[in-house]
Amino acid sequence: MRRTRLLVYHLVMKRAIESHRAPKPVGPYSQAIEAGGLVFVSGQLGMDPETGNLAEGVEAQAERALDNIAAILEAAGLEMKDVVKVTIFLSDMGDFPKVNEVYARYFSEPWPARACVAVAGLPKGALVEIECIAALE
Repeated sequence: MRRTRLLVYHLVMKRAIESHRAPKPVGPYSQAIEAGGLVFVSGQLGMDPETGNLAEGVEAQAERALDNIAAILEAAGLEMKDVVKVTIFLSDMGDFPKVNEVYARYFSEPWPARACVAVAGLPKGALVEIECIAALE
């Protein structure tokens, strides 16, 4: 008896999300992409969307990065409570307690899943970069 393999292709529709209240991408990427019931927000620096300048200090950069994420999520019709996964990149793991304190003001229980990693460097000499995934209802 000969077996045949059935291949099913699932077409995933995707759309770019853009907010004028967050910095424009500095390369060939979108601020966020909606696909498969999720919104994938690109890494956000603590950069002012109007001036392009980084905020001073790691706490201020973390706040600005999270404000940028909130603006992008709003453009997708979502809020911070819809975030299910966060990744934080730090140029110095010694800054973890300061960033964690800021982070706790933007999220609540049930907390999103999260990873935090130290990196050798970030774009523009930033101290922190934050990316996330949010779920559409």
